[in-house]
Amino acid sequence: MTHETNVQKAELLRSLHVPGTPLIVTNVWDSITARIVAAAPGVKALATASHSVSEAHGVPDGEGLSVDQAIAVAALIVRSVELPVSVDFEKGYSPDAAGVEANVARLIEAGASGINIEDSIGQPKAPLFDLDTAVSRVAAARAAADKSGVPLVINARVDSLAGTPDDWNDAIVRANAYLAAGADVAFVLGLGTEDKVKRALDEIDGMISVISNPTSVPLKRLAELGVSRISFGPGTIGLTLAHLQKAATQLTALGDYPAELAFKF
Repeated sequence: MTHETNVQKAELLRSLHVPGTPLIVTNVWDSITARIVAAAPGVKALATASHSVSEAHGVPDGEGLSVDQAIAVAALIVRSVELPVSVDFEKGYSPDAAGVEANVARLIEAGASGINIEDSIGQPKAPLFDLDTAVSRVAAARAAADKSGVPLVINARVDSLAGTPDDWNDAIVRANAYLAAGADVAFVLGLGTEDKVKRALDEIDGMISVISNPTSVPLKRLAELGVSRISFGPGTIGLTLAHLQKAATQLTALGDYPAELAFKF
């Protein structure tokens, strides 16, 4: 990919984040899922899910892959499609901001148009980096993008509510601090009700993204409220595996051939 193409894809990805007309990213984890999702009508960009990528490689989520492996997976997905690709880059694969900057620079060279970067130290989603440290890591990702000349879309994850559901003030402070440090979008986990989504939109000074599942606020309502991006994380690999397991059960029982067995790809 040329530098110019990388710039254009990042600009396109940024333009797709529109409050009220959210970017929907059905998360992928390898070349074939990227190509299948990219071919679906209406899909305009792709996003990886680190949990899914990790499971596909037989390692735990939470930077179970090395940074070299993570970048190689991202590069493969980028090469497989023409659409912009946002990469779930976990914590940046480094204990410090300087390392985050260096790793993000490598990811941009691999063709990434955007990244997720999270503020939790380990798994599960607690504890979090202290605020100053978390902000410095977002700023480091932005510095890498600025130096590259590629307007990387930074989707900065806020894990406060995922770790402590009542820690609303911390979530808002973090979201606004990450946006001020150069993030394009605040990716707030834990916005499971319409009231929480409304409140976040009122109190966060910028665009927000959410992760959704069947228990979440309906997609059309999220759009109406003004969310800018909706993703599904490892839910999409769960959906895929559930269908596969159901088909395996049906075939093993000498049942009818599932119609999807004839799917052409």
